Amino acid sequence: MAKTMRIRTDDQVVVISGKDRGKTGRVLRTEPKKRRVYVEGLNIIKRHERPRSTGDMATANPGGIVEKEGPINVSNVMLLDPKGNKGTRIGVRRTDDGKRVRIARRSGAEVD
Repeated sequence: MAKTMRIRTDDQVVVISGKDRGKTGRVLRTEPKKRRVYVEGLNIIKRHERPRSTGDMATANPGGIVEKEGPINVSNVMLLDPKGNKGTRIGVRRTDDGKRVRIARRSGAEVD
C-alpha cells in the first residue's frame, strides 16, 4: 500500500525541480494513486481539442489549442511555510484530543 500524500488540494506549494523550479501556486487537484499534483498556472501543456457541441451552445466546446495544467510529481513540490514563505517538509502530529494535524517542519506552525 502506498504512503499517503501530505499535500492536499488548496495548499500553497513551491516547485523544487523541473522547468518551473522556484515558482509557487495553489494545488488544484491531486492523484494519490499516481503520486501527482496539478498546480495552478504551472507545467502548462497544450492539447488540441476537437470542437464538440453538447446540445446547449453556451456550454459547447469550440475546440482549438487548449492550454491547461499538467501533472507534477509530488516529490517535486514542497509546501510553503505559513510563517517564512519558504518551502518546508510536512509532519503529522496528534493533538491532546487525538486529532491529526499537519505541521510545517521548518517553523513548527500548524498548516490548515
